Amino acid sequence: MDKDFLVNSFEKIGISLENEQIDKFNKYYELLFEKNKVMNLTGITEYKDVVIKHFLDSVLTYKSILKEDTESIIDIGTGAGFPGIPLKIIFPEKKFLLLDSLNKRINFLNEVIENLELKEIDAVHGRAEELGHKKEYREKFDLCVSRAVSNLSTLSEYTLPFIKVNGRFISYKANNSDEEIDNAKTAIKILGGKIIADEKINLPSEDEEILRRFIIIKKIKNTEKKYPRKAGIPQRNPL
Repeated sequence: MDKDFLVNSFEKIGISLENEQIDKFNKYYELLFEKNKVMNLTGITEYKDVVIKHFLDSVLTYKSILKEDTESIIDIGTGAGFPGIPLKIIFPEKKFLLLDSLNKRINFLNEVIENLELKEIDAVHGRAEELGHKKEYREKFDLCVSRAVSNLSTLSEYTLPFIKVNGRFISYKANNSDEEIDNAKTAIKILGGKIIADEKINLPSEDEEILRRFIIIKKIKNTEKKYPRKAGIPQRNPL
């Protein structure tokens, strides 16, 4: 592992890592690399690629998070912990909930949380369509983040029920997502949200230029109780 590469990469986006954060990122990489040998967590395993395409990509939104009064953050469809774990390392004082539908991934995340000695963070196994109706989760979070691959219409139905009024959802998207974003506007409005920003940020990389796109949605009114719909419906039949 190349400590200087990690530090320099984060400095390119304006983040100066402390020694404790450097140690946590490198330990996270070790855990990810070893666990990936026995279960499919990521197709990206080379250290420098993980730093750029997972760690750095996860925290590109940090300035947007700093702008707002954000205390509680939920990561829906977190998978191997992206973007939630890297954001937690950068913002240790904030409360995080990581949600994923595969229990094996939750077990891995709990191992990461324990080994990195992270506090005020939980990993929960479940489907967003079900947990979004539970009172302990519904409209309880200041911010939702998601790098999940679902289209934005479906993602909005998964995420907006968890967010407080005046809270936000940041969706990580590819640069060429114009049609998907345009098609999602009706769903976002139905679910109580409004797109307030569409940000494009270059992801520093040695061998290619990667342009990341972040759709920021503000929750302007409560989501109707009938949403999210039952498991599978938002994916099969987006609003």
